[in-house]
Amino acid sequence: MSRGWGPAGGEVASGKGMRKQGLQRIRRLGRYAGPYRARLILAIVAMFGVLGCTLALPLLMKTAIDSAILPGDTRLLVLIAAVVIAIGIVGIALARVETYFTGWVGERILNDLRTDLFQHMQGLSMGYFERQRTGVLISRLTNDVEALQQLVTDGLTSTVRNILTLVVAGGILLVLDFRLALATIIVFPLMAVLTFVFRGQSAKAYGQMRSRLALVTAALQEDLNGIRVIQAYRRESGSRAQIAVLNESYREANRTTVTSSGWYFPTVEFLAAVATCIVFGYGGYLYVDGTIEIGVLVAFIGYLASFFDPVQQLSQVYNTFLAGSAALDKIFDVMDDEPTLVDAPDAQALPHLIGAVRFEDVRFGYNPERPVIDGLSIDVAAGQTVALVGHTGAGKSTIIKLLARFYDPQAGRITIDGHDLRSVTLASLRAQIAMVPQEGFLFNGTIHENIAFGRPTATRAEVEAAAREVGADRFIEELPGGYDEEVRERGGRLSIGQRQLIAFARALLVDPRLLILDEATSSVDIQTEAHIEEALQRLLADRTAFVVAHRLSTIRNADLIVVLEHGAVLESGSHEELLARGGRYRALYGDWAEAISR
Repeated sequence: MSRGWGPAGGEVASGKGMRKQGLQRIRRLGRYAGPYRARLILAIVAMFGVLGCTLALPLLMKTAIDSAILPGDTRLLVLIAAVVIAIGIVGIALARVETYFTGWVGERILNDLRTDLFQHMQGLSMGYFERQRTGVLISRLTNDVEALQQLVTDGLTSTVRNILTLVVAGGILLVLDFRLALATIIVFPLMAVLTFVFRGQSAKAYGQMRSRLALVTAALQEDLNGIRVIQAYRRESGSRAQIAVLNESYREANRTTVTSSGWYFPTVEFLAAVATCIVFGYGGYLYVDGTIEIGVLVAFIGYLASFFDPVQQLSQVYNTFLAGSAALDKIFDVMDDEPTLVDAPDAQALPHLIGAVRFEDVRFGYNPERPVIDGLSIDVAAGQTVALVGHTGAGKSTIIKLLARFYDPQAGRITIDGHDLRSVTLASLRAQIAMVPQEGFLFNGTIHENIAFGRPTATRAEVEAAAREVGADRFIEELPGGYDEEVRERGGRLSIGQRQLIAFARALLVDPRLLILDEATSSVDIQTEAHIEEALQRLLADRTAFVVAHRLSTIRNADLIVVLEHGAVLESGSHEELLARGGRYRALYGDWAEAISR
């Protein structure tokens, strides 16, 4: 159960390349603002208004001191005070407009991004989900998208506002008094060096944070899903220890970002204070010398604050940018992963199936160098029930996955009614297939909703009829809510057999032309299986079915039994034919019969 830094959460490199990639990702994110351009423009206009109100105040202070207070012009002083109050009111109103629209647009962007990410995940091939940990993918949809909130709701507009403030305030400082402006430049080289070091440290730390948080989420999800096994084997302390290790690694990466901010921002504030002291000292000397007005000195100090505040805020925004770009790296890595199984450009919709299935010299391996299916050929007539038997690893479940087209064969082909599965659309194929896995998966919702999952428009009568066909109506009607009983996560309050019966009813409700049962009765008790077998005898008539089974009753009733070994057909035929041959099937049958008699 060790959890290392695997491909799902590998450490992220920092440096110029990462920053360049981060800017590309930010631009890509910016495309999501396109549908909300009008509101974004309103926010930008309001932002310029706020900027104008902010930068007007020091000039008004200069005018009040030099032209009203010192000359004793009270009328002008009252007028300036009224203008300041008016500017303040307008500034507050514009700030509210800016905040509302930037927040509105930002939340829509996050909603659209999460929707697109989930939709893209749904279209990825089955192999992708078998390679990735579920918790890591959940982290992409939750933690990583949430990490973008500050960036999209405030970060981008704050960046523009602070850059403009910095440029305009710097220009005004030069115009007010170039001598004082040049004096403050002394602190800039040291500030530039500190900023360069800070950005390098933060870039690496934020990349590590996103990776390690995904691992923490994945480990928590895995352990909560497996809590029964953990408690049954008394592995609580080991689980806690492994979570603690991952938590500590995340805390360490987070501590690095906090430490970097802890020394950088106070240092910037100190340098700003040093620059202010220089202005006071040198400006005071110039005032005493009579070469500068006191109003100019006061306004200069006001604009100096407007100059250094954006420097600090831009550094904070850079932190937001780093956190956001690290999250975007993870999100867009998923969105850039193309599905390996897609419809061919000339794919046609599969017509209504009769159900004749052929595997023609099929070869497939999850690792192409190690085939699981090697030269498989099976010919199944429409309406036949085919039982796939063989030892573990013989390739039974892989055949089922190929038939449902979760994977494509690397050689040979699979046809239904003569149509190569690669030449038809996935949607039209799966619309005529129903699959029941070994463990019936139930979703949050009512029993009715779970049975009607494949046919949401089904009526209550149709749902109840499907439940009766598989014998599920008996226990459903005994529940307090009947068909409206809420099913908890994964159906935890129902027995394995009950969950499987609901899964059977779900499959039968869609009236599939091809029914796939992947060891679907292996977890069902004998009495429940008897109800299922009775229903299947009626429901499988004129319908092709592939069954992976270990139960003798299921195998005996099959029209065709295919015995597999190392991904190839060892022998095939009816139950009686295979027993008469005295081959591998007879040996397997003997083992099963002996196991039942014990």
